[in-house]
Amino acid sequence: MANSSDIWAQRLRTLVIDLSIMTVIGVVLALIGPFGSMGEPLAIRLAYWVGLCWAGYVFYGPISSAVLGYGMKLDLPQWGLWIGACMLATIPMTMLVWTLGFIGRDFRMPGAQEALFAYFNVLVIGAGITAIFGLVERAKSNRGASAEPVAVPSPSPSPSPSPSPSPAETSPRFMDRLSPSLGSDLLALEMEDHYVRAHTALGSELVLLRMRDAVAELDGLEGEQVHRSWWVARSAVEDVRREGRNVRLVLAEGLEAPVSRANVSKLKEAGWI
Repeated sequence: MANSSDIWAQRLRTLVIDLSIMTVIGVVLALIGPFGSMGEPLAIRLAYWVGLCWAGYVFYGPISSAVLGYGMKLDLPQWGLWIGACMLATIPMTMLVWTLGFIGRDFRMPGAQEALFAYFNVLVIGAGITAIFGLVERAKSNRGASAEPVAVPSPSPSPSPSPSPSPAETSPRFMDRLSPSLGSDLLALEMEDHYVRAHTALGSELVLLRMRDAVAELDGLEGEQVHRSWWVARSAVEDVRREGRNVRLVLAEGLEAPVSRANVSKLKEAGWI
């Protein structure tokens, strides 16, 4: 179960870890002294490169949320959005790098060739660090999933069988992660960064879990993952909304879930649409 204080604590911990990593990268760059910075004193190089790394985190940090959000709304491939987001974030970062290069000197605007050269250099470093962060997050997520404990039943002294619970007496394992105040009527799951937001008839709550792991814990509850960022319970669908080629499922409580184009035919065959 994840309450608001747990979520903020996790986000603060992530921020501290990320900025610590960026600080280490800045120190390494200061010691290497790339792009002609080796001629400056070490203290100035440290301030310059660590400051740039922190600024880079501000510019490139929101990329993950932007990719997930717009990927869901526009139904576009994530790899294309990652490339586009990195290229876009590199523009203000390049402007900052160029401006800092004129500290103590008269500022001048770059020519076209200079601007492209500076942009390319910043893009290589920024995209490289962003890719490293993405790989680290994926490895942490995979490791967290594989590290989940497996319950081993203890031997029973009496082998007499016990009756299996009926479906009405059981509930999906995922529901044990939610606050009791949310009830048991699950409408949909929505992916938000490294969290899954569970929507029920009584409200919603964030759970620190990957979408595919959450879906695996639904234990036969009738529903479909209609989009890479959405799972929807069959009973929650009230209407279907079409806007051109885009299809959205209208759910209870005013929710709307996008349907990826690859899943439209599948849902038609299942009678959802």
